Amino acid sequence: MLNWIERRTGFISMAQDFLTEDVPGGASYWYVFGSATLFAMILQITTGIFLTFWYAPSAATAWESTRAIYLNPFQHFVLSLHYWGSSAMIALVFLHLLQVAIFGAYKSPRELQWVVGVLLLLVTLVLGLTGYLLPWDMNAYFASQVSLNITGTAPIAGPFIQQLAQGGGVMGTETINRFFGLHVWLMPAALVALVGAHLAIFRHNGPAGPVVDDPRTLKKPGRFWPDQMFMDTVASFFVFLLIIFLSFISPPFLDQKADPTVALFVPYPAWYFLSLFGLLNLFPPQLDTVATIYIPTLFLLVVLAIPWIDRSMTRSFGSRKGVLWGLAIVTLVIVGLSMQSQFSIMGKQAAGPPALSEAQILAPAQAAATPAASSSSSASSATHGASVFSQNCSSCHGAQGQGMPGTFPPLANNPVVVGDPNNVINIMKNGLTGAIAVNGQTFNGTMPAWKSQLSTQNIADVITFIRSSLGNNHASAVTAAQVGK
Repeated sequence: MLNWIERRTGFISMAQDFLTEDVPGGASYWYVFGSATLFAMILQITTGIFLTFWYAPSAATAWESTRAIYLNPFQHFVLSLHYWGSSAMIALVFLHLLQVAIFGAYKSPRELQWVVGVLLLLVTLVLGLTGYLLPWDMNAYFASQVSLNITGTAPIAGPFIQQLAQGGGVMGTETINRFFGLHVWLMPAALVALVGAHLAIFRHNGPAGPVVDDPRTLKKPGRFWPDQMFMDTVASFFVFLLIIFLSFISPPFLDQKADPTVALFVPYPAWYFLSLFGLLNLFPPQLDTVATIYIPTLFLLVVLAIPWIDRSMTRSFGSRKGVLWGLAIVTLVIVGLSMQSQFSIMGKQAAGPPALSEAQILAPAQAAATPAASSSSSASSATHGASVFSQNCSSCHGAQGQGMPGTFPPLANNPVVVGDPNNVINIMKNGLTGAIAVNGQTFNGTMPAWKSQLSTQNIADVITFIRSSLGNNHASAVTAAQVGK
């Protein structure tokens, strides 16, 4: 069978050549970061495929589908693996690049191998950035809004890129769909292509080996199989156990659903962007662009150019003191800025109003009803309805009920909303699909059925708020009894 496959594909001889490759100086745990990163990437792709089975990308369903994942133990575990796997992958790519820089393995003829590795780190960071928004909770919304606003400050193409990524003037379903497409399709495709290019260049140049002035002094070369393969497997297995451990003891937190009407909310960015936020804190507001665009861009260009900046003739540590001291200083600065940013954000969050626990957030909507919500007074009903609206409706229909052109109709000054209450109740409970016309404009969004998500009282209160408080709406209140009928 193996001979039959070999004659038709050549896979057997290719695998043999790969496995029997010499490792200069013998196998070492210094060389495991690349294989561990590859394992983390495979884990991310696998868990990500499962998550797409359960996640629904729209402003009306993103948080709700994420909440459903949290309430299912197996799905929540898969999500936790994906969450911690992303952190592990970013950390491993960074450590791999740092190890290559320390060993001087970027020097000729491996310059392009270094450039591809840096691009891999960038793509991995974009994957983390685009995935951060998808739960559509408060932290995801406002942290992503900060990132998009930073993008918009870039000269020339900044505003265009922000509009393209955001899908319009405000964040909503278009933003989720575009981030989802980037996270699930474009960036993984770029990642796989870059990994393939990185491995192909590595195979062409071979391993750089340990740092020595005279390669002839190295001990007899080892073999990739079984020596280095064993060490790679041990390291990857350790990474997997660590991800599983963190998934059990510290699963990701789901905040309340995104509410754009909240005036003051302090978002917590992903740990790998804390240094950028820390850098932003060092500059006055009028120099924000310097901190968020110019300095990071200059830093990236310098990192990409390291193989050409380093003019030493050998890879020895003594001949590359400038590069090594630069690496040490930059690493300490990144760690220091990250810690400063974290303490700053924690202080701001502590000074704000107390946050709900995850148990309260994940509790059924019926449990959230308050005595004010159950009052027969239309005023108190509308007050509670405003809270229900901001948590469940404002992300699509806008904080003031202005809607989203072409997608979600306005609720303010809408003749249907202030008309027959039974029509509004039916739409609210059972949803609405297909194109509709409101005030001469066509909308083609999808209204979810809220009867399984909100209690009868909550539906009555939010309809009362919409009919009496948005725009020029001044229609009668709706009671829970009407909704029940």
